[in-house]
Amino acid sequence: MAIVELPENVRITSLDRLVAWCRSYSLWPMPYATACCGIELMATGASRTDISRFGAEVFRFSPRQCDLMLVAGRVVMKMMPVLQRIWQQMYEPKWCVAMGACASTGGVFDTYSVVQGIDRFIPVDVYVPGCPPRPEQLIQSLVDLQQKIQAEDTIFGREFDAPSRQRAKRPLQE
Repeated sequence: MAIVELPENVRITSLDRLVAWCRSYSLWPMPYATACCGIELMATGASRTDISRFGAEVFRFSPRQCDLMLVAGRVVMKMMPVLQRIWQQMYEPKWCVAMGACASTGGVFDTYSVVQGIDRFIPVDVYVPGCPPRPEQLIQSLVDLQQKIQAEDTIFGREFDAPSRQRAKRPLQE
């Protein structure tokens, strides 16, 4: 059996890994910014942190064009049906990042009108701590999400059946 040497610029991989790599480096984020975390989200798109290096350059404002929802800031109960509707309109596979203490746990707003964590209503893949979190933290969460996407099976749609995928504790409203 002869061993064939490949040039340095040639890589051999499976189709599944190639699709996962392509998917992880072509995220289309949709910002859902409601408070001060939205300002830090804008700073993440600026030239200093340059989110485009990680494949998430173009922010879209149509859920049908996005596969990553960035929830930045506090979400009140009256806005939750809107957030759920936007989440339902996004095509699979889709991911969600809860940016900041308010989106993750309600933050300092422990009142009846503020949602105490959006993970009660929609599945969250990555949590970004802070009030507000720094742009570097959001970049790190994007890198973590890319690693998570690359670890999923993609070709046969098994990423939807993965037990590690968190599901909302409350059903989405129709």
